[in-house]
Amino acid sequence: MIDLKNRNCVACVKGGPALTAQRAAELLRELPGWEFDGETQTIGRTLRFKNFYETMAFVNAVAWIAHREDHHPDLEVSYNCCVVRYRTHAVDGLSENDFICAAKVDALLAAHV
Repeated sequence: MIDLKNRNCVACVKGGPALTAQRAAELLRELPGWEFDGETQTIGRTLRFKNFYETMAFVNAVAWIAHREDHHPDLEVSYNCCVVRYRTHAVDGLSENDFICAAKVDALLAAHV
């Protein structure tokens, strides 16, 4: 098991290599509930909440993670739902940073329960 949530993101070199499909698949196995989209080269997860307040509290906590890690997701927010997607634009695909931040989002959710 890879302890992604306790790692930190590292700066990516623009034009550097994206993860191989094999490495991305290995890391994705560590993140139940996250899905790979081959067309957009993203990993994403849809999360549901009781109400707008809980949704926005979650979004703000994800924003804090993004700020701390300097790695930012795409978020789609509605009343009781948030879709989180990660992709590293600098490498035009996935990097380990995407999986690290996804694991931190999962840890945030685990603390919420």
